[in-house]
Amino acid sequence: MPNEREKIKTLIDEIEKVVLGKREVIQLTVTAFLAGGHVLFEDIPGVGKTVMVKSLAKAIHSDFSRVQFTPDLLPSDILGVSIFDSQTNQFEFRPGPVFTTILLADEINRTTPRTQAALLEAMSEGHVTIDNHTYTLNPHFFVLATQNPVSYAGTYPLPEAQLDRFLFRLHIGYPAFEDELRLLTGQREQSLELIQPVITLSEIEELKKQVDQVFVDEEVARYALALVEASRNHPAVELGVSPRGAIAFLKSAKAYALTENRTFVTPGDLQRLLPAVFAHRLILRGGLSVDETMHQIIDQVPVPIRS
Repeated sequence: MPNEREKIKTLIDEIEKVVLGKREVIQLTVTAFLAGGHVLFEDIPGVGKTVMVKSLAKAIHSDFSRVQFTPDLLPSDILGVSIFDSQTNQFEFRPGPVFTTILLADEINRTTPRTQAALLEAMSEGHVTIDNHTYTLNPHFFVLATQNPVSYAGTYPLPEAQLDRFLFRLHIGYPAFEDELRLLTGQREQSLELIQPVITLSEIEELKKQVDQVFVDEEVARYALALVEASRNHPAVELGVSPRGAIAFLKSAKAYALTENRTFVTPGDLQRLLPAVFAHRLILRGGLSVDETMHQIIDQVPVPIRS
């Protein structure tokens, strides 16, 4: 529906009121939400990762939880815990912050692997199991995790299995000179008070249904798979994109096309999304950087049709 697709632009515009000059990153974040995936923001401290997530949650008019990951954080601090009630002689489950729509996992690589793994089932299956009981999460459950580069002291690299649960890895980066100058001189402020709810979860659900209806020509699907296979066969790559990553790649392309107000996927969409989908899934042998490897993958696979 055209009116509902216009809501996507309105949502991006609203977040951009606070996150200046990062429209492309905002669009990709919204793309991941519509595709049912999760996002890992990797950047140095202080570039607005947390502000981005909070702005999205407020603009979508949804419930929101934040967990500050620290070395002493336990899995029960995320998932919840069963507490014995002496009056009823029964254990009562008290849900943790994972029972929300949008979860900000702040500085996720500052906690131990055991606690990081507590999110695995939630992210991949939409439910958690505690004391042999399975609890279903919100159908729109969306994890936005932030992490500082692994080279920073006091961090624990995310294992490959958990990295694969993230649809995108994105970088916000430093603001452009003029945007930062506007912040420094008070011409623009990064206040969440500027953000108003502009879309409901029921409208998000309708948009997700439209994502499923976006058309993918067989040649475009073959091109997507050829890019995935090229990642597996590249001489600099030890471990390429998994089948789960391939499915996520095409699903995200459909969502991205919708954010572009199109009902079909182009090869250009796949090229645009490849760095966000592939970078954290590739394990290299050494020699080339991840960026160089991804550029070579795009260059060596013939484009079937013009985008």
